[in-house]
Amino acid sequence: MSAPVSFDFSGKTVYVVGGTSGINYGIAQGFARAGARVAVASRSQDKVDAAVAGLKELGSDAFGVSLDVRDYEAVEKGFADVAGFFGSSIDVLISGAAGNFPARLLDMSPNAIRSVVEIDLLGTFHVMRAGHAHLTKPGASVINISAPQAFLPMSYQSHVCAAKAGVDMVTRTLSMEWGSDGIRVNSLVPGPIENTEGMDRLAPTPEIRAAVTKSVPLGRDGTVVDMANAAMMVSSEAGSYISGAILPVDGGWAQGGVGQMMGKMSRMLDKMRGA
Repeated sequence: MSAPVSFDFSGKTVYVVGGTSGINYGIAQGFARAGARVAVASRSQDKVDAAVAGLKELGSDAFGVSLDVRDYEAVEKGFADVAGFFGSSIDVLISGAAGNFPARLLDMSPNAIRSVVEIDLLGTFHVMRAGHAHLTKPGASVINISAPQAFLPMSYQSHVCAAKAGVDMVTRTLSMEWGSDGIRVNSLVPGPIENTEGMDRLAPTPEIRAAVTKSVPLGRDGTVVDMANAAMMVSSEAGSYISGAILPVDGGWAQGGVGQMMGKMSRMLDKMRGA
C-alpha cells in the first residue's frame, strides 16, 4: 500500500486549481504535509472553505478562492488573490479542473460536449495563460492533470479523449515555450484511483470496479497519495530535468490492461443502459 514520501517544500507556494476534492485535494494535502503554503480553487465556495480548513489542520498556511476555470477574468483574479495573500510567486502550479460523464457521442448534446471541452481544455489554457506571470522564474514546476483517455481511445469517452489529448499537447508545447524561463511543464496521468469521483462515474458497479482493479498489472487501485508523491517528485529537485513528460501514475495500466478492460466495461455499460 502506498505511503507518503518525505519531501521538503518549506517556504514554497503551491496553487492547486480544482484542488478541493479527489486527486487534486490529495495532491494539495501532500504538499501541505511537506511544509508548503497551499492555495486551492474550485467553483464551490463551501468546498473551498472545507479544503482550506483541512489543509490548515495539516499545518499549512492555506488559502482558497472560488472560480470557474471557463471564465478567464475569474482565473486571472484568482491568481492575483493568491499572490496577494502569500506575497510571493508560485513555485508549483497544478491545473486539475475536469469534467466527465460516460456517454456515447450520439447521446450527448452539443452543450454537454462543449462543457467538458471548456472545463478540461479551455480551462487549462486559461490557467496556463493567466498563471505564467505569477510563476517563479526560474524554478517553477507546472503540472497538468491529464487522463489515459488522452492517448487511449475509450468508448463512452470521446469528449474526454479529445479534451485531454489537447491538454497533453498544451503541456508538451509549453515545456518548449517556457523552458527559457526555467519553468518545467509536465502532465500526470492517473490510472484507476480509489475513492474518487472519476472512479465512481466510470466504474459505477462493484462488478465493473473489480474488472478495473484486476486489469491493473500491479494488482491494485492507486490512491491519492500515489498521485501526491508523483507530483512532489516531479516538482522537487529530483525532477529538475523533467519537462514535457506525460507521466502515467497507473501501476502499468496504460501498457495494456486498460485496453483489455475497456471492452468489458463497454459491454457492461451497454447492458446497464439497455443498448
